[in-house]
Amino acid sequence: MPESGATVFVVDDDAAVRRSLTRLLRSAGWNAEAFASADDFLERAPISGPGCVLLDVNMPGMSGLELQARMAEAGIPLPVVFLTGKGDIPMSVNAMKHGAVDFLVKPVEEDVLFQALEQDVRRQAAEAATRQGRDSVMARLARLSEREREVLEGVLQGRLNKQIAFELGIAEKTVKAHRGRVMEKMEAHTLAELVHLCDAVGIGLSRPAD
Repeated sequence: MPESGATVFVVDDDAAVRRSLTRLLRSAGWNAEAFASADDFLERAPISGPGCVLLDVNMPGMSGLELQARMAEAGIPLPVVFLTGKGDIPMSVNAMKHGAVDFLVKPVEEDVLFQALEQDVRRQAAEAATRQGRDSVMARLARLSEREREVLEGVLQGRLNKQIAFELGIAEKTVKAHRGRVMEKMEAHTLAELVHLCDAVGIGLSRPAD
């Protein structure tokens, strides 16, 4: 079954293909919108919610591969499944290298198409969750004062409170107070949770300096 509320954006210059795909998708429970060209798709209002693009490769004007690149440049977060009547291995490799989930050749079996689309939407949901998680951690880091950030760095380097106090030239009890505020602002209950949050945004645990 398709993800609830997910929309498949069909981009194909063949009117008959657009009609048949749209009919098929809607009968299977998907929302579907069709576009005759890459330019028509790009002119659509901003897209929100779960979905993916079912994209032809060879079209007049902008090709499907060119549209894929334009979507990446414009920050359109929709994953892509290519569906083409004329494809080759270099073309499919290029498409997959640039993030396409699948590269299908017409005519395609319904179950193969639906499986690719479902994988596409699941991938989009996972990427959106990752972005939201990262944004949340970055927002918490932004709440830290400069001194709290210095204490956090010391903690992530595996240093003890007294070592951090010596390096920063402050009292150990002050380090403890800052450390407590770091845990509170980062919404972490344990050191392991704090390390995991920071690692998720590329601030990793390192060994103490000799």
